[in-house]
Formats: sequence, C-alpha cells, structure tokens
Amino acid sequence: MLERFHHVALIVSDYAHSKRFYTEVLGLSVIAETHRVERDSWKLDLQIPGGGQLELFSFPSPPARPSHPEACGLRHLAFQVTDLDGAIARLTSHGVEVEPVRVDSVTEARFTFFKDPDGLPIELYKLARS
Repeated sequence: MLERFHHVALIVSDYAHSKRFYTEVLGLSVIAETHRVERDSWKLDLQIPGGGQLELFSFPSPPARPSHPEACGLRHLAFQVTDLDGAIARLTSHGVEVEPVRVDSVTEARFTFFKDPDGLPIELYKLARS
C-alpha cells in the first residue's frame, strides 16, 4: 500500500525567519517557493537529504502549537546525521540552543534535541555504528 515517505508539512509563524533557519542553518535545499495570493500564504518545498520533503506554510495568525505537557499529534522531527558533534557545533554557531547529548540505552545511538523558530522539537540522531 505505502511506497515511501514523501513529506512533512509545517505551518510557521514567521515565514522569512523559518525559511532562513531551515535553509541557512539546517542546510536544506529549496525545491520550489510559491506565493498563494488567494490564501495570503507562502509555501516553501525543501529537499530532505536521502529522500522526502519538508513543506513550510505561512498563514495569517496561525494558532500556537500545544507542546507542553506532551500533546497528541506530531511529537518531533528527527534527522539522522553522520557527525553529531559537527552538527551541534554548526547549530550553536548560529545561536541555536542544543540540549545535552543523550545515549539511547537500547541502540547505543547518540542523539540530541533543539527547537525550530516556532518551538517545534527537532532531533539529531547518530546511529551507533555509522
């Protein structure tokens, strides 16, 4: 039935700030950018390395995302990295606050979390054997 993962869509509160964060800080490539006049909205399609896309949408006055305590729905985005320490250094050089690195007790993988401009948790995950 399912063939492969295609995309995740995010609604952002400040389009320009989020565009800069996802392209300049995280390094995602732009596939397409569309202004939808009838909806007073921007849509930015970004390529995720290894397949799939991230879609950023802007809408006038979107409601805040519930996140604490844990709310139903999307919990976080997770990206696999080959160099966790290098990725953390890149984020902190851009002023992004990164949580201390943790180790998964089952897989022995190292991982950490940080937040996007709207507070969405993003995980960086380094496989134990990669």
